[in-house]
Amino acid sequence: MPQLVAVTGATGFIGRVLLDRLIDEGWKVRVLTRQASAPFIHSAVEWIVGDLSCVEIQQELVAGADAVVHCAGAVKGHSWESFLSNNVIGTKHLLQAVAKTGSCSRLLYISSLAARQPQLSWYAQSKYDAEQLLSMVADQLAVTVFRPAAVYGPGDKVLTPLLQAMQYGVLPALGPATNRFGLVHVNDLVEAMICWLSIETPISGIYEIDDGTPSGYDYAMIMSIAEQVLGRKIRHVRIPLIGLSSLASLNLWLASVLGYAPMLTPGKVQELQYPDWTCDITILQKALQNWHPKMPLQVALPTLT
Repeated sequence: MPQLVAVTGATGFIGRVLLDRLIDEGWKVRVLTRQASAPFIHSAVEWIVGDLSCVEIQQELVAGADAVVHCAGAVKGHSWESFLSNNVIGTKHLLQAVAKTGSCSRLLYISSLAARQPQLSWYAQSKYDAEQLLSMVADQLAVTVFRPAAVYGPGDKVLTPLLQAMQYGVLPALGPATNRFGLVHVNDLVEAMICWLSIETPISGIYEIDDGTPSGYDYAMIMSIAEQVLGRKIRHVRIPLIGLSSLASLNLWLASVLGYAPMLTPGKVQELQYPDWTCDITILQKALQNWHPKMPLQVALPTLT
């Protein structure tokens, strides 16, 4: 079992849950933060102030660490350059640091199922390009990629609010009714990450991950589950593609003028329109042996209220 784990993105949605679990499990953790000072003090956590733009900071982060978990990355942006800088070049700098220190036996990169279709968006392309860089260190240590489906849970500001809307009898639909997609609760994803850290022999390869629901979900299935769990009728409200596309284009233009990072862009609309974001977790389950998802939507939904 690794004694010291270096983590990027530990102040983000997934990373915060991972950090709490690592502390609870008794791991020693070295964490990268952009904040000027440590977000909190704990004897098991060492904070390194900096970001992925500096190779020297990354060397300080990974020095002496047996394992690296790379969660950091941009999920929104107003240009290809913003995704390139954060997701691709930042990953390259981290890998250069890992290669120089030589202490790590395993590295886990949290990518996205979107990397399966890089032509759809800047985000998808950047995640795919970052995955290709992992070959830089593949001859030195075990390199693993997790491609999670849509992740939700406490702290999520994107998918969880849409699911919470069903408490009021409404399910906003951002894609065609026939689309199928996987979901994974952040607790299940983090549990898989903990299992990855704990297995004696490190694994390599790319693994897709969702909550194990056969063939994933569609909007009708989500409404049916919500009606059973919440005990009320759910109305399906589909946002027309032309309206969604127009809103995304306007949002991107405003972002370029005002300088903010938009979530809804034309590329994100293309991701939402893609018909199949399902995956098969049996390969990952065989590799991890002791990991089994425990939070399908019917179990997780009541916890989101």
